[in-house]
Amino acid sequence: MKTNKILFALIIIFIPVFVSPLVFKGFAQSDKAYIYKDGALDRPRGYREWVYIGTPVTPNEMNNGKAAFPEHHNVYIDPVSWAYWKNTGEFREGTILVKELVSVGAKSAVSGQGYFQGEFVGLEATIKSGEDFPDEPGYWAYFSFSSTDHKTLSQSAKAFPTAACNSCHEDAAQDDFVFSQYYPVLTAAKNAGETGAGGYLSDLNNSYIEPQ
Repeated sequence: MKTNKILFALIIIFIPVFVSPLVFKGFAQSDKAYIYKDGALDRPRGYREWVYIGTPVTPNEMNNGKAAFPEHHNVYIDPVSWAYWKNTGEFREGTILVKELVSVGAKSAVSGQGYFQGEFVGLEATIKSGEDFPDEPGYWAYFSFSSTDHKTLSQSAKAFPTAACNSCHEDAAQDDFVFSQYYPVLTAAKNAGETGAGGYLSDLNNSYIEPQ
């Protein structure tokens, strides 16, 4: 009888270890944070409550006045895909990243000279989905909701032609069509588990910080 109790206790302890990765993976792969129907993507909503991963900017002044992307890009990833990235180092089926485009505003502040954010001028998104985009390289598709005058946003958008975006991402992006090399939040979290959430590791030397 005592042996049976010990065996039962061991089963209870070890079942979560084997089951939890399967449950996590199934949940992460099926839960989508976007609506794609009739060949168009509905404009994402609530993305400012997602995980913010960074803001690159390539100003005109540093590109002979002809920067391809002269505005700030505030980039967010949906929470489920963020959790999947932390735990696997991969972008799951259904990953969506949203780019909020913001103009360069002031170029000086009390802190010094620089490039500070101005006005919102656009919204873009990229999605990885073999189900929705089986013919796109890497299953990634790219969308813009911005009007040509950058004053309004459309309710939905169709994907850019493959040649417009995919080749550049395929050739130069570090991780699966994503330029993670320019986002230290992504690189620090890659396959890091909960330590990728911040505060567990010193990102200066990748050493573990013992919780107080």
